[in-house]
Amino acid sequence: MNSKEFEIESVENNILANMLGIFDKHLRIIEHEFKVEIKTRGGFFVLTGEQDNLNTVERVIRELYFLAQSENLSHEKVHLVLRKFMLNTTTKKINNQKNGISINTPNKKIHTQNKNQNDYIQAIRKNDLSFGIGPAGTGKTYLAVATAIEALQKQTVKKIILVRPAVEAGERLGFLPGDLSQKVDPYLRPMYDALFEMLGFDQVTNLIERKSIELAPLAFMRGRSLNESFIILDEAQNTTIEQMKMFLTRMGYGSKSVVNGDITQIDLPSEKESGLKHVLEVIKHLKNVEVINFNHKDVIRHQIVQDIVEAYQKHKN
Repeated sequence: MNSKEFEIESVENNILANMLGIFDKHLRIIEHEFKVEIKTRGGFFVLTGEQDNLNTVERVIRELYFLAQSENLSHEKVHLVLRKFMLNTTTKKINNQKNGISINTPNKKIHTQNKNQNDYIQAIRKNDLSFGIGPAGTGKTYLAVATAIEALQKQTVKKIILVRPAVEAGERLGFLPGDLSQKVDPYLRPMYDALFEMLGFDQVTNLIERKSIELAPLAFMRGRSLNESFIILDEAQNTTIEQMKMFLTRMGYGSKSVVNGDITQIDLPSEKESGLKHVLEVIKHLKNVEVINFNHKDVIRHQIVQDIVEAYQKHKN
């Protein structure tokens, strides 16, 4: 075991208390994640553990102290910071500002949070067809929508089309109350939320009215040719083989498609094979198509979400 000492100079007690958390709770989180021991007196820290982890933990603590000067640190914020810094000897995280990718949208600039997100954005920008495969909370939909907005703003496409199959969690449209728009809206809500955050309500409404943004269930794509469009198929694990083929053959001139899904969360009837699982085998040898696989370490939500995803993966194996 190695040890490392460092000091935060000119420390202010109220900022330090904010950084450490109640009863040093934030330090205990760091210890658990990086398998280190942390002792502190004032702004002086002594770390014990693997050398690579010690260097990372020092950067984490300094980052948290910097953030604590301007905001009240919550447990969730601490976990998000940890996700940014967690490295191992074989994978280099690219979250820091000089290596990460930024996506410009009217309301905010969005930065990638880890290597797989970075690879995902690069794949989308480079290829006409890209796949994002992995658990919820890894940013697949959010980043795809951001990239689509960026493309629309740069006028490299004329339209954004956001699509989801209307089969989830054991429900069917025919059994839900309301007219068609009321039935469809809950399935498209995650996409609406991302649009509102990046564009604002008024601009989203305006673009929908101008047909520059379209949100629709997958069934509405049949028979269409989609030219100069940025098309995102979300929750693709719930497509059938026939639906997936139908969707992929809608692409027209100047269009780009992104297909996202989690093959561990298929809600189709047991006799139906997932179109997403099937297509991943079909497109293995195609050029200009790229698949990015996310895992539990890429989850950018509450720590318990990452733990749950990891627990399910271990149970399955």
